[in-house]
Amino acid sequence: MSSYKDTTKNFLLGKFHKPGQVINSVKALQGEGFSVYDVYSPFPIHGLDRILGIKRSRLTIAAFLFGMTGTCTALSMMLYMMYFDWPMDIGGKPSYLAPAAVPVSFELTVLFAAFGMVFTFFAVSKMYPGKKPVIMDPRVTDDVMVLAIEKSAIEEADQDKIEGIMMSHGAFEISEKTVHNELFEV
Repeated sequence: MSSYKDTTKNFLLGKFHKPGQVINSVKALQGEGFSVYDVYSPFPIHGLDRILGIKRSRLTIAAFLFGMTGTCTALSMMLYMMYFDWPMDIGGKPSYLAPAAVPVSFELTVLFAAFGMVFTFFAVSKMYPGKKPVIMDPRVTDDVMVLAIEKSAIEEADQDKIEGIMMSHGAFEISEKTVHNELFEV
């Protein structure tokens, strides 16, 4: 038996010029029971994530955990240095003063949180060096919003209905595209 997975998907693409048209089209399609695969846009469209049912990102939790790791690292590093590695008696003051630890703790908190979020984002998004991006339409980086519906999720008879809904909500072009991506979950 072969372990080959088919990583090719066919999409029906509706192309729009205005964000309101996309939102109205998504609502109308979902109202008719059709599932929208994704919407590609050159800028964020306010409220579209809720309409598509995209969950809130947990990246903030990861940022907090990485930040706390940075804080603990800074405090334990300074404690080790000031008490065990190179203790100094300066004017009879204690070796470890909390106010002196604030700047270093803050800097390491920010450093760990920033790098941790970047690496977590790349890992979760499956973005790695050399990965070829899936671009549904080259104009999506400039002025076109693309609504994608996976063709395997619709009947052939429903395609005309979907196209009609998209056209009635302002789509200026409807096309089909076959996309090959090794990261598609089949």
